[in-house]
Amino acid sequence: MALLDSLTAADDLTAAVTCPDATLSRHELLGRAAAVAAGIAGAPAVAVHATPTAATVVAVTAGLLAGVPVVPVPPDAGRLERAHLLTDCGATLMLSDEPAAAGESGLPVLPVSRAGRGAVPPEPPPSKPALVLYTSGTTGPPKGVVISRAAIAADLDALAEAWQWTAADTLVHGLPLFHVHGLVLGVLGALRVGSRLVHTGKATPDGYAAAGGTLYFGVPTVWSRICAAPAAARALGTARLLVSGSAPLPVPVFDALSALTGQAPVERYGMTETLITVSARADGPRLAGHVGTPLAGVRTRLAGEDGHLQVRGPTLLDGYLRGGTVEPPGLAEDGWFPTGDIATIDADGNHRIVGRASTDLIKTGGYRVGAGEVEDALLLHPAVREAAVVGTPHPDLGEQVTAFVVADPVGESELIAFVAERLAAHKRPRVVRMVDDLPRNPMGKVRKSRLKEM
Repeated sequence: MALLDSLTAADDLTAAVTCPDATLSRHELLGRAAAVAAGIAGAPAVAVHATPTAATVVAVTAGLLAGVPVVPVPPDAGRLERAHLLTDCGATLMLSDEPAAAGESGLPVLPVSRAGRGAVPPEPPPSKPALVLYTSGTTGPPKGVVISRAAIAADLDALAEAWQWTAADTLVHGLPLFHVHGLVLGVLGALRVGSRLVHTGKATPDGYAAAGGTLYFGVPTVWSRICAAPAAARALGTARLLVSGSAPLPVPVFDALSALTGQAPVERYGMTETLITVSARADGPRLAGHVGTPLAGVRTRLAGEDGHLQVRGPTLLDGYLRGGTVEPPGLAEDGWFPTGDIATIDADGNHRIVGRASTDLIKTGGYRVGAGEVEDALLLHPAVREAAVVGTPHPDLGEQVTAFVVADPVGESELIAFVAERLAAHKRPRVVRMVDDLPRNPMGKVRKSRLKEM
């Protein structure tokens, strides 16, 4: 079975991909991508200037058809970040319609929107690398995560089964096309399943409401903004599934979205190195604060007294790209991948992600406190709109629970007492700082390292 099976098996003239710059049928997309594929065949890797456009969909599809690893480059990457990515990945071409997309790297830029139709090349082996996705670690420059064609196919098939995702769906999202969520799920998923894709350019409430989809993808920030626009939220009530990921969905947003649309959102969990491994199902329970059960073929376990989540299965990375070679990932015994996240699993197998071990496990006065639990408690206060909790140095406790809060006027002592009434005393914030907004990355995850610096 080809990776983009529904694309390469059909010659459909109806709209398949709609982006702000163009609408393409499967026939047009396959023809354009095959023409570009002919021009990059044999390259060690190609970079793609990953704007939210049909040109990016053509470019990524071309790389996959040619069996050439694709390296999506964020269009807003700074000069140093772009230079690191393009030097580290070994790409010999930049695919883009923008002549300046390669920056100062010296890479030749190959346009992707030229006319023509090429012959579809033979399907590459499943074990070949498909994507190199760069992810930021806690230290050092971003690391290139090498993902195989087989891993992507396994993940998308498991998600299609869990979400009952079929060619009859219309998928709508406005997410960036250089991450797992927006690119792998949001583009390659539609091309493999055969559903129509509508990319709204930006993930706005009005754009989502006007798209007429059956399946919507968003990050918590998107869903929060949609809940703040009730008319737009109610317009999504006819959709079949609303999926949230890339960061924990606050319980108040989960509840508001459920009330406005008439259905609880589906939450899922994954990371660049593992793709999506755990999700709620279309026909199963959807529990606020939980991310569901393992997908088909995936196993999970908790290690150590703190509950470090480990996963194994067919969706894992091949390794990290370093110095032109792929170094194997640091797996635990028997092929388990340490996610770095702390989790709990209930009797029915439902997973709850407590947070990152490096930033969300606070060791204070001999106790272990999960930042996520404190954040959930703060968000129950009617004045609080956003909350992020970190551990900061304390001369006696080692670390103290410190909360950064975006809220309507409310006193620090009131919020501390509010949490203390709902959680154990040692879990209450000792410091609450009111801020105008929380620093986030493009996928909506709070950058807690910046909060600690503050």
